[in-house]
Amino acid sequence: MGKKFNAKAIRKWLSENIIIVLIFLASVYVSTQNKNFLSQNNIRNLLSNTAVRFIIACGVSGCLITKGTDLSAGRVAGLAACLSGILMQRADYGSRFYPNMPELPMIVVLLIVLAVCGAIGAINGSVIAFLKVPPFIATLGMQTLVYGACLVYTGAIPIGGLRTEYTGMATGYVGTRMLSNLTIVAIGVGIVMWFLYNKTRYGKYMYAIGGNENAAEVAGINVNKSKIKIYMLAGVLYGLTGFLMCAKSGGCSVNTAQGWELEAIAGCTIGGVSVNGGVGTIPGILIGVLVFEVLKIVLQFLGVESSYTYIAQGLVIIIAVALDLRKYLAKK
Repeated sequence: MGKKFNAKAIRKWLSENIIIVLIFLASVYVSTQNKNFLSQNNIRNLLSNTAVRFIIACGVSGCLITKGTDLSAGRVAGLAACLSGILMQRADYGSRFYPNMPELPMIVVLLIVLAVCGAIGAINGSVIAFLKVPPFIATLGMQTLVYGACLVYTGAIPIGGLRTEYTGMATGYVGTRMLSNLTIVAIGVGIVMWFLYNKTRYGKYMYAIGGNENAAEVAGINVNKSKIKIYMLAGVLYGLTGFLMCAKSGGCSVNTAQGWELEAIAGCTIGGVSVNGGVGTIPGILIGVLVFEVLKIVLQFLGVESSYTYIAQGLVIIIAVALDLRKYLAKK
């Protein structure tokens, strides 16, 4: 009986995590064929890329856990990047957006960006909570609205001439040259989000709403208020993502972080966040985002054309959601 049970449990685990297993096996194969795959530079880049995408995925995760979604995540992060870049341009830069504005402290710029993006998230949450607009439609509309506003604001002009302390913050390293500042920030965000999800009313209410919204309301949870908080925090995390991404890239444009909301949803789903609500963990999200980033690198080392990588990523997203729905139906 014990052996049968173990075999059944292993088969179940493999079927539920087939994407992670396949990408891991592909990574092992590539590492045996190309020694650069496990080089310090490659791992360092992997961690830095995972860090910024993990932060945006943490924001999206709360929306998914409450049976919602946020298709505006990438565009809000792009707006945050543009706003950060504009406010962090050097005073002597010839094409400065605001020529006569004094240089603002970096922390002030960060707070401005987080406030703007948090306000956008609060609007998303309010529309969903009070107007009862489905999250898919509400955030799709916000996605287009924010993109249009960013185009009008920036004039679709690329933003450069960033201050060195800003770009250095994102490209610097702590101690050894393996952990970047971005990775440290992402670890900090992960710890805070884990605490929120597991040790506070915020997390308990979020999981309760995702599990059964009507039951949560009957139990005395202010569902509308909780949803606004969840989407507002998501907006703040998108703002932080854009702020870091602009510094990391040394510049930005209206197309910065384009499509990142889909990668965030994919990372969350691969990591065990259910689109049916009520399920998801921060460590799982980290694993999902990391696996999705590893997939990109594996495809690059295998010599797959960039056009085909989008096809592969799309297939992974479809399979991840299909497996999640399969688990949900099996439980029913």
